[in-house]
Amino acid sequence: MSKYKSIAVIYGSDSSEWEISCRSGEFTASRIDGTKYDVYEIFARFGQWSLVAYRKRNSVRNILPEGSRIRVDKTDFSVVLDGEKIKFDFAYIMQHGNPGENGLMQGYLEMLDVPFSSCSSFVSAITFDKFTCKNYLRNVDYVKCADDVFIRQGEVTPELSKKVVERLGLPLFVKPTDGGSSFGVVKVKKAEEFDDAVKTAFSEGKMILAEKFIPGREITDAVYFDGKELVALPVIEIVTDHEFFDYDAKYNGFSEEICPAPLPDEVAEMVRETSRKIYRRLGCSGVVRVDYILSGDDLYFLEVNTIPGMTSASLVPRMVRTAGLDMTDFLTSIIESR
Repeated sequence: MSKYKSIAVIYGSDSSEWEISCRSGEFTASRIDGTKYDVYEIFARFGQWSLVAYRKRNSVRNILPEGSRIRVDKTDFSVVLDGEKIKFDFAYIMQHGNPGENGLMQGYLEMLDVPFSSCSSFVSAITFDKFTCKNYLRNVDYVKCADDVFIRQGEVTPELSKKVVERLGLPLFVKPTDGGSSFGVVKVKKAEEFDDAVKTAFSEGKMILAEKFIPGREITDAVYFDGKELVALPVIEIVTDHEFFDYDAKYNGFSEEICPAPLPDEVAEMVRETSRKIYRRLGCSGVVRVDYILSGDDLYFLEVNTIPGMTSASLVPRMVRTAGLDMTDFLTSIIESR
């Protein structure tokens, strides 16, 4: 017996990642068990929320023409469809970036007492900001954090480039603290490139990080709560000819994502256990993906993705397949464990 009847999959966002969010949301909606739930797809961008498609239990997907999309009543998170008021009793959030990954959507749902798939509003807020999240992990003994310099708009001075390069060395990375999909991330190889990198990063947010470059292998894995225990999925290694795992490498086929990663068993298990520890320390919920650099014997934390990509080619679905799990069953466990 299912805990919920009406699942709203929310996608689209106010960030540069909104199109990726739509692809993730549509894939997720298509894989939610149609024998257990009615599934409603909500496109939400810049405050305009509308029902764009729906699938009743044991039925086919209905797509609403653009001019006939139904506005969501935000006072109680509902729509009126064919004269029937439908109040969604669970939200599967697939908004990459603002407002789905930074805690705003979660806060709205918490005030309405609507269960949802991701971390709480508080945890989403602290994990979305890379600098804040790193500060929660700087003093633990199971993962390292690269040295960095936090910069807020208005703090850029002519001396900043020299100070940052002297502290962090070259190359280094400049990135928004609250962005995703590598938007605004620049690898700086020469000191004279720093100022332009800062401008690029600030185009995506009001706070940025300059971060020490750590040579090594980029790896990632995901953790979720299945209703009984924390499950760490198989580790992936990301290999690319690009300078780093940038947008082009992520979404346009310029990377190789090896799953399971070619690591000794004890190293792979160390990574999975580290991810479980980070999940617990941050107070995560649902499924999250943790990214790392493995540098020799040292594991460096990069970031936590609390709304990881969920297209058919994304990392988490690949981990799920490698683990021998069914995607529909996986999503059901996320939903029913809340």
